[in-house]
Amino acid sequence: QVQLAESGGGLVQAGGSLILSCAASGSIFSINNMGWYRQAPGKQREWVATLTSLGSTVYADSVKVRFTLSSDDAKNTVYLQMNSLKPEDTAVYYCNKAGRWGQGTQVTVSS
Repeated sequence: QVQLAESGGGLVQAGGSLILSCAASGSIFSINNMGWYRQAPGKQREWVATLTSLGSTVYADSVKVRFTLSSDDAKNTVYLQMNSLKPEDTAVYYCNKAGRWGQGTQVTVSS
């Protein structure tokens, strides 16, 4: 089984930046094929970005240009660089791989 652990969340002012990490452990063949999602209070969980099985990246329109995925295969870790943060980016951010979810990390953007 795959275990995922997110980190890097916090409180930041609008326009600021954060880097989230998702460290994978367990039965990992490739760090690729991992998705990031977020859930704001009172809203459904929504997709944010995906590192595809081929290593390419895909982003939701709401974060395109502002967010960037990268990975470190040696550390089995995927990073989500978040720039120009907006209050509407406030949410708990989760990574997902092979149907498994991490515990999430809170991101709060103040106006």
